[in-house]
Amino acid sequence: MSSRVCFTLVASLLLAACSDPQGQSATTADTAAPGRIEADVRFLADDLLEGREAGTRGYDLAALYVASQFRKLGLAPAANDGFLQPVPLLRARALREGARFALDRDGAHSEFVFEDDYVVSANFNEAAGDITAPLVFVGQAVHAPELGQDHFAGVDVRGKIAVVLANAPSNLSNDERAFHASRMEKAKLLAERGAIGTISIGDPRDEEKRPWAMGAKNWGSAGMRLRDANGRAVDSFPALRVRVSLRAALAQTLFAGSPHSADDVFTMMRENRLQAFDLPGTATLAQATHTETAESVNVVARLPGTDPTLAAEHVVLTAHLDHLGIGAAVDGDNIYNGAIDNALGVAVLLEAARRMSTAPQRPARSVLFVALTGEEKGLLGAQHFVATPPVPKSSLVANVNMDMPVVLGDLVDVVPVGIEHSSLKAVVETAARESGIVLSPDPKPEETVFVRSDQYAFIRAGIPAVYLDGGVKGRDPHFDGLASLDGFLNQHYHRPSDDADQPIHYPTAARIAAVNALIGERVANTPERPRWNDGDFFARMFAAPAAD
Repeated sequence: MSSRVCFTLVASLLLAACSDPQGQSATTADTAAPGRIEADVRFLADDLLEGREAGTRGYDLAALYVASQFRKLGLAPAANDGFLQPVPLLRARALREGARFALDRDGAHSEFVFEDDYVVSANFNEAAGDITAPLVFVGQAVHAPELGQDHFAGVDVRGKIAVVLANAPSNLSNDERAFHASRMEKAKLLAERGAIGTISIGDPRDEEKRPWAMGAKNWGSAGMRLRDANGRAVDSFPALRVRVSLRAALAQTLFAGSPHSADDVFTMMRENRLQAFDLPGTATLAQATHTETAESVNVVARLPGTDPTLAAEHVVLTAHLDHLGIGAAVDGDNIYNGAIDNALGVAVLLEAARRMSTAPQRPARSVLFVALTGEEKGLLGAQHFVATPPVPKSSLVANVNMDMPVVLGDLVDVVPVGIEHSSLKAVVETAARESGIVLSPDPKPEETVFVRSDQYAFIRAGIPAVYLDGGVKGRDPHFDGLASLDGFLNQHYHRPSDDADQPIHYPTAARIAAVNALIGERVANTPERPRWNDGDFFARMFAAPAAD
């Protein structure tokens, strides 16, 4: 497509999507909400935007679209550059040439095959690295003596390559498990203890659901980190010089000749009795990485509050705008459009902004609406926003996040992920009751979604947050919402088929937008700031007065 034709098409789509029919009544506008949400999704998930990967032209077009929608609503620009908050990034790609994983044990030498057997992570600190070192198994790399868990007990990892299992012990609470399953938390602990490399192994049961080859073929996708003022990558752990992931089926080879076989190790994992031990022999790991600077943007708008005092405080409604971009082709399609994840979440955010900005009375507190970049790269846009907000950090009182609402049927419920942690629970319950929406418990708590989307960046800054996910109860009792969710996760999640052809039920999406707007309004009008529950896990870990 020529650049002139491309520009004309983009302009036409923007004008069509941003135009409003004249003379609509409030009732008509509510009836039109599903159509508005669908229009937003169809633009944001169009092939023209090439999957909206952070730091690409497709993402920039999506950001321009969202900014134009905010402007049309009369919202105030609230970022460094109008509606756009620059997010400095480093982009890194691992290279096939230079990658290596070899094992030497008892005089035998084994070479693993790149992509078929293992993949290597990009290194943001050095262009090439090559290490040979002894191996040590450290379970799931959990150090929580207060919870009866220390997977480092009895071993010294200094100067060694750590073999690490995914996830965290299942006998921990959901919150504790979510925190300790974090890859960043594991890397931090390993780097602090002197490891120089890691071999990560997934759960074989997870690989049965999502085969190794499915993820491995996207090994060349770029990783990203925030870039600090000195041009260095944030949270990149330079002590860990080479990090690889190994196909679970090959754990048998890795653990051969050690005190426990791979079958023993996975049994111990499921029975929550992992223990650390040294493995015989040495491994050689090598990586080569191409790194470059990049930049993306968060899109930030403000609805000013009306109270002379409370207007200085802010409720933050968020949804991530980015997706995976262009990757390995599946059935001939290589554009990962991200219609449900998360064009739909952004469309719900825009509809919530419409409702709040056109309400007869503005709320007491101010409200920020933020379309975030880099969620798929590690919550980077949210992390940057919380670290350097365009308003005083201490003024951020709560976050209401919208991410991947799987609404493939007429649903009567939502799943309020994280309401048990703070006083936001009462607000969400009231808003749902007034909206006629049922609140359902998380059907998949083992997925630990509360720490896997942008609200976690706010939580780590001590700011209470809640995340409304799509529900599982259909208005038609014969509709199986849980089966619908499982079908999406198993067949379309993070695949090119997550596109605008998905049978999204837009009236349900409109109801979710309405309840999100009502939650934001209630929080903004409540005299007291939201507070963490006494003794809450995340409060103990992170809650503290936010510094400006």
